[in-house]
Amino acid sequence: MKQEMLDVVDEHGMPTGRIVPRERAHREGIPHRTSHVWLLRRREGSIQILLQKRCESKESWPGCYDISSAGHIPAGVDFLPSALRELEEELGVEAPPEALILCGNRWARADGFFHGRPFHDREYARVFALWFDQEASDFRLQKEEIDAVRWMELDEALAAVKKKTIPNCIYPEELEMVKAACPGFSK
Repeated sequence: MKQEMLDVVDEHGMPTGRIVPRERAHREGIPHRTSHVWLLRRREGSIQILLQKRCESKESWPGCYDISSAGHIPAGVDFLPSALRELEEELGVEAPPEALILCGNRWARADGFFHGRPFHDREYARVFALWFDQEASDFRLQKEEIDAVRWMELDEALAAVKKKTIPNCIYPEELEMVKAACPGFSK
């Protein structure tokens, strides 16, 4: 199987010209880039956010709730094309580039031990939001990545993440970024 190659990035998330296999980036904590897309919809006077439940076979945080759609950016590819590709691959969602709302950039750092191996994630993420109203059962899920999706009211999801009442690998500050960047969150 061909190894997924990632750009090594500097402290500003800019490629350095070096590339490494994804496995090595996570084993050694080498900084790399990801794109995150949060799907939003308006329902019953509130804003809902789509959470994906990661497959039990994932290399990190198996069975945990996560970003609607996210992925590592292959070497030589930029944030937006990667975000659009992941949306289509993971959820079957096609969107024009101009529909994505830029929420910001952030560093994420996580250390764990999964499937008998150490895992050190150092990722520079570009965070987007997309207004997209579709029933959870109508998404075309990438079964090797996602077990299920569910809509949650945003403030409820934020509280569940902070209090850890649902298994998750979501950074609450990222949900706050989405909330701040998208109009329509006031009740």
